[in-house]
This record gives sequence, structure tokens and C-alpha cells, in this order.
Amino acid sequence: MTTPLQFSAFVMNTTSHILHGAWRLPEARQTEFNSLEHWVSLARTLEAGTFDYIFFADVVGLYGDYRGSWRKFVDTGLQIPSNDPTVLASALAYATEHLGIVLTSSILQSHPFDFARKISTLDHAGNGRIGWNIVTSLSANAWRNFGFDEITAHDERYRWAEEYVDVVYKLWEGSWDEGALVQDKESGIHADFDKVHKIGHDGKRYRVEGPHLVAPSPQRTPLLFQAGSSAAGRRFAARNAEGQFIVSPTPVAAKALIEDTRRLVAEASRDPHDLKFFQGLSFVIGSTEAEARRKAAELDEVIDPATIIAHAAGGLGHDLGFYELDTPIGEIATEGTRSTLAWLHEAVPDREPTVGDLARLRSRYGRIVGTPEQIADRLQDWRAAGIDGVNVTNATIPGSYVEFIDHVLPVLRARGLAKTAYAEGTSRRKATGRDRLPGSHPAAAYRGAFTPR
Repeated sequence: MTTPLQFSAFVMNTTSHILHGAWRLPEARQTEFNSLEHWVSLARTLEAGTFDYIFFADVVGLYGDYRGSWRKFVDTGLQIPSNDPTVLASALAYATEHLGIVLTSSILQSHPFDFARKISTLDHAGNGRIGWNIVTSLSANAWRNFGFDEITAHDERYRWAEEYVDVVYKLWEGSWDEGALVQDKESGIHADFDKVHKIGHDGKRYRVEGPHLVAPSPQRTPLLFQAGSSAAGRRFAARNAEGQFIVSPTPVAAKALIEDTRRLVAEASRDPHDLKFFQGLSFVIGSTEAEARRKAAELDEVIDPATIIAHAAGGLGHDLGFYELDTPIGEIATEGTRSTLAWLHEAVPDREPTVGDLARLRSRYGRIVGTPEQIADRLQDWRAAGIDGVNVTNATIPGSYVEFIDHVLPVLRARGLAKTAYAEGTSRRKATGRDRLPGSHPAAAYRGAFTPR
């Protein structure tokens, strides 16, 4: 029996997120990102279509310069203005019943004590539907925004992330024992003091006494996601994540990545299938193949290759704005995102990739063009490669999601590749059959760890 895929809507609280220039299409409403109603309406649309998650990407700084300046980002709306998605989360939780709400937050932007409190509050508000995409911030500007002279080295950022998650795990899993919140009006005891604990964390970067100020939420720890595909990023995901967002160029490449990462999960003493993989894909849908190809050509007309390069190159920490399109990129060792380089070499395996390849491939970011039946065929190939879900990238909001829900999902349901209704319970229960992290997860080690012996 085929296990249905999970579906996530990949969005950002900005105008121009991934397919830069598509916001200029007449039907695109991305420019309404300041409107709460815009996001509430999208969340309700996704829930009506039984999407599993709305996944908000986020940044806390500009990407690196393009042609020696950050003007390109402002001129084209490349993730600026960019609003804080966590502020939207409680409204989206209130407006929906089943949709998971996944928020990106960097180890850089929020102290772990404050972050743990915010997430627990949101998980209460959503009855257990909050997820966290753990990132380490690849932008040098982001690090300067938080008072650092330069970006911390790539692998050291992941060591930092390990301590960060260690702190929040202690707060979420260990500070409050089960049954600690009594709220007994007759006795006047609100919580059992013997079941609430300070955590006393004293590490390289953080000292946190505790206790956690929020009683356990339905999931305690939010559903955990991660997106890095570097060696350090995959090791971090293998130890911590329940979902990993990937952007493999082909099903064959995805299969190799997934199998190797599952090996790392096993080495971390976890069940290899406790980590789910979500492939980033976009769709151009037509009632005929000819119509789909015409729509794809129209989309290519509005996509801005220079802005695509500015985005991708900024992530590499290397200004590609002065280079000709046929310039080989070479082995660029940067402190930015190594996963971008790995992806580019996978996509162009037979020669050295060029700047033009970067623009062309990123503008067609996992794009599948065709009829609903043809798209379903391709998704069967991806499912056979081992992916568990699809992170659906939009060209327009809400149009990309409305078309996918109306035309592709019915075909996928008929093939057993998409669910027909939501299961009850928290996002973790929907995804894994349980509300709390399994005992094999490192966070589980803190359950009862602070109880006096």
C-alpha cells in the first residue's frame, strides 16, 4: 500500500521569495504580504486542500552584495521588506484547525530561553500544531545586525546550534514533569512545586537557570525541521530533525542523499525513518501539455535572472554580479551555504557549472511542467526515490496553491499519493502517530533529568 505524501506550502512573509519577478504577474498577490487577511485566507485555502503545513522561510539580514551593492535587493524586493512570520502564527492557528504552522528561526536571532517560551505559547494557541525550522543564518549582514564583526564559521555554527537546541530541549522536556500543573481550586495549589525544575544550564554560549515559564504544550517540543544539506547540516539533522527540506535536482540524487542521511540517523541511535524528507518542487499545470508549456514560457518571461543570481550568489557569500554568465563557478569554499554548491554540482554533473547555470537552474527550481496526470507520474517517481513529502514552491499566491489543490491533488488521491482527510491530533501525531518525541531522540533524555533523586 502506498503511503500518502505530505504537502507543505513554502512561503515567506515578503513579496519576492524564490521565483523572483513572478510577483509582477497580474494574478500574483504577493505584494499583499503586510495584510494579515492575506495569510489567513491562504492558510484556510491550504487547510481546505488538506495541506499538512504552511512553512515560513525567514531571514534576519540581507544576502551578500550584488555588483558591490545591496541596491538590487531593494530595487526588486528580494526578501526585503521581510516581516516576522512568528507574529502571524497565533492568528493562523486561530483561523485553522488542522494545518501545521512551521516557523523558521535562527540560533542567532533569539535567546533560547525567550524562544522556548514563545514557541510553547504558540503551540498552546494552536493545540499542538507548531513546527520549528532550525537554521544557523548564512548571511554576514545578519550576523552584523546582531553585533558580530563577521559570520561564524560554517561548522562552528552547527556546534553552536547543538548547544542552542540542548537548552530548549531542557526547557521543553525537563523543566516540567507530567502532571505538574494541578490548578486545584479547592486546595489552592496551582502547580506542584516538586514537579517544576530549574535546568541550570551552564555552557559555552549560554547560562540559563530556568525554570521554563510555560507549562508543557501539547507537543512539548515543536515538530523539528532542518534544511541544510552540507555534511555538518546533515549530521545535525540526523541527530535532531524530524523533517528535512531538500532540493535534490533529480529523484536519483534524492535517493542517494536520503539513503546516506538515514544511515547518519541510525548512527545517532534513532530509527532511520524518524526523519522525513520533503523535496522542494514547483508546478506549472495545464489541461494539456501544450497549455502547461505555454504557461511555463510566460512565467520565464517575467522571472528576473539577475535577481535569481543575486539571491543564490548572496547565499554563497560571493558577489557574482560582475561575472559573465559563462564563467565557471569553481570550487568556492565559503562560510555561506555549502548545500547550494553541492546542489549545483549534482545538477550539472558532467562539467564545471557556470554562473549562467546557476541562474537557469534556480529559476526553474525543481519545476515540473505538465498535465495533472503527468505531474502525478513525476511525483510517483519522487516517491519511489524515498521522499516523504513535497515542499511546494509558489510562482503566485494564492494561485499556485489553488491550481495544485484543484487539479493535481484529486489525481494524487486517486493514486493513493495524497490523503483524503486529516487525522486528528497534533501535527506530530498526524505525521508520526504520537504527540511527543520518541525516547530515542536526544531531547527525551531530559525527561525527569532535573527531578530531585
